[in-house]
Amino acid sequence: MDRYRCYGMKLGPGETPPRGEAVDIGGRRLRVVRAGPTNGDAPLIVLEAGAFGFSADWAVVQEGLAAAGLRSLAYDRAGLGYSDPGPTPRDGLGILGDLERLLAVLGEGGPFLYCGHSMAGLHARLFAARFGAVLEGAVLVDATTPEILDWKPASGFIGHFATLSRLAARIAGLGLLKPLRRTPLADAIGLPGVAKREKRAAFADPEHNHWAAAEVDAWGRTAAQAREAGPFAPGLPVAVVLTGSRSGRPDWRALRAVPAFASREGLVEYVSGASHATLLSARFAPAIGRAVDAVRARRSAS
Repeated sequence: MDRYRCYGMKLGPGETPPRGEAVDIGGRRLRVVRAGPTNGDAPLIVLEAGAFGFSADWAVVQEGLAAAGLRSLAYDRAGLGYSDPGPTPRDGLGILGDLERLLAVLGEGGPFLYCGHSMAGLHARLFAARFGAVLEGAVLVDATTPEILDWKPASGFIGHFATLSRLAARIAGLGLLKPLRRTPLADAIGLPGVAKREKRAAFADPEHNHWAAAEVDAWGRTAAQAREAGPFAPGLPVAVVLTGSRSGRPDWRALRAVPAFASREGLVEYVSGASHATLLSARFAPAIGRAVDAVRARRSAS
């Protein structure tokens, strides 16, 4: 993925330019994809992708939100997708600082509604601490919490995933992921059109994989920062969208639902048949739209 070719130079025959725009946040650029009306009183929905994810992950969700008349913003964190690399470590505070600068450059001062998938649940608490005065609610899509990382089964998984992340970065650097770009491995969500091509390109891109692995390596720091930031305010509407069903023994799903149960205005929806990735697909993304609507309704009623 040549960021300069895509944003500043002529594309070759048959090449599709990336969606969105490159925004300079102070000597480096982040790719931003905005959707929905350009004005209105509704909050801006800030969409944060999970590990190895970027703005392409949210393409279907953004289409649905725009159809409902809602504004949303998805972006590529530093080094991921079509964004320039940023300083290390790539922990939660570093990522939040980039997002804060991005929103300021775009003239977005709130209100916001934060929506995070997977490991973006760690960033959600930091965002809430920084933007609490203008935050209208949070939607957590099969998202983790800092406390889950203290759970013994999870800690083992995290270590294993970090090892695999570093391995993926090395393999991508050798060009060995390129033959897999058109397989289901490269797009577990099932994205359409240009977003699918972006996702497949990122899957094999050495720089994307390197910086994604750097974020994973910083998860311990990010979780500690999120714990220090504290829980969501009890009155903040929090919706949690999870795979599977409510039944069964306590597991990751039950722990992921805790932020909703801790909120006076919380709710949980279990989406049967969805996987961690396909929650963002056309089949299951309406559940995210319902969660956004529910959070907004609870905020208006409070």
